[in-house]
Amino acid sequence: MLVWVMYDIADDKIRRKAIKICKNVGLYRVQKSIFLGDIEENDFDEVKLRLEDTVDLKNDSVYVFTMSKKELNKAGLIGQAFDKELVTDEIISKFF
Repeated sequence: MLVWVMYDIADDKIRRKAIKICKNVGLYRVQKSIFLGDIEENDFDEVKLRLEDTVDLKNDSVYVFTMSKKELNKAGLIGQAFDKELVTDEIISKFF
């Protein structure tokens, strides 16, 4: 499933932990505070739980949601957009 994680985290230390959580489940950083990737459902649950345990719930905000590949392909990307094929593992799967 394609998963987006977007956050506004004030504390640098907490933000670094959130980045590590996202990368550890296989999400790609597409902007400074936005991650996207094609991950398994159990990783989706894990990232939500770990981020909830990590962030300051009174001061920070984190959005975690899914999107279909069809919806991603319809999305308009303007300017320095990310590589859709890399994020959806289409490039990686061509080599294995």
